[in-house]
Formats: sequence, C-alpha cells, structure tokens
Amino acid sequence: MDEQNLIDAALAVRQNAYARYSNYRVGAALLDDRGKLYAGCNVENAAYPEGICAEAGAIAAMIAGGGELIHTIVIAGGHDDIEDCTPCGGCRQKIAEFASPETRVVLLQPGGHTRSFPIDDLLPRSFHL
Repeated sequence: MDEQNLIDAALAVRQNAYARYSNYRVGAALLDDRGKLYAGCNVENAAYPEGICAEAGAIAAMIAGGGELIHTIVIAGGHDDIEDCTPCGGCRQKIAEFASPETRVVLLQPGGHTRSFPIDDLLPRSFHL
C-alpha cells in the first residue's frame, strides 16, 4: 500500500468527524505492521475533555483489529481547508506506544504537500514503562 492510499483514507474519514464545537475536523489513517489500514476521526463532546482525537480512534481500531505496531500514520486536519495539524501531546504519546524507530508520522499540508517525521522527532524521550 502506498502513502497516497493513507492520505485518501485520512481525508475521507475526516469528513465524518464530529466537530460541532471547534469546527476543526481531523482524520487519521495508519498502516500497521501487517499492511492493514485503519482510520479514525475526531469526535468532540460537550464535556470538552471527553472528546476523542482522530489518532486515538485509528490506534484503537488497529488494536481492535489485532494490529500491534504502526508502520505509518497520516494526519489531515483543519477547519475548512487542510492546515498543518500536528498530533497533540497525548496522541504523540499514544503513537509512541505503538511505534518503532522506523514509524513515520506524515502530516498533510495545504496544497496536498506532506511533511514526514519519525515519532522521536515529535516526542523526544517519550515515556515508557
């Protein structure tokens, strides 16, 4: 599966986001270590801290589907148009939990461009038990 499939999946699931409070829609699509694709979108809640980030939704789907390791995750977010949307701190830690040093975090940019990071660049010295 190529990166464009993940980009397309992140953009598609972003349209399903429940963002009635912030109007900031995020979609995330990941490829696990077995080559399976999983996607998630943000789901806000009136009790603001109870919302779910897109990255967390995609990771939960991967775990529910039997996956164990994120190979690549693509994140697409923004109000109306795509904006530079990096994962929040909590999602960086969630990604790190299921990442290897080779895991790539790909951010969709305006105009269809991408930026790619290893998780260690986004969350250096992450917490591990």
